[in-house]
Amino acid sequence: MPKVQDAGSTGTGRRGRRIASSLAEINVVPLVDVMLVLLIIFMITAPMIQRGVDVKLPQARRAAQIVGERVEITVPASYAQQRVVYIGKEQVPARVFQERVRQQMEHRDSKEVFLRGEGTLQYQDLMEVFDMLKAAGVTNIGMVARLPGER
Repeated sequence: MPKVQDAGSTGTGRRGRRIASSLAEINVVPLVDVMLVLLIIFMITAPMIQRGVDVKLPQARRAAQIVGERVEITVPASYAQQRVVYIGKEQVPARVFQERVRQQMEHRDSKEVFLRGEGTLQYQDLMEVFDMLKAAGVTNIGMVARLPGER
């Protein structure tokens, strides 16, 4: 906003007031230059920073039905004591589990299994089964869960 200054007693009095404009404008050219340089730096470094874990998250709602034969692995809560895993309905001891899964995966195009684990199962026991499945050649492991309304 322009400032109004009093001209004082100089002059003939016709011009009693004088309007002076101040230079309060921001020079945006250097600001834009700096912002563009920062944008270029972030565009170059952002793909290098993004290191994540590839995780295939399960979908509990509106999931498509799986067509074809499924290999279901069930790990009971008593796995820590009995060391028994179920392939379908067949009870398999843990010491031969890896070889049995490898034999089933030999003749399949998709090397995926669906893993069911009881809620009280220890995390370490579940990781042992994961390791055996990966060593047997399984590429995708799907976790089976029930929907909130199911029993």
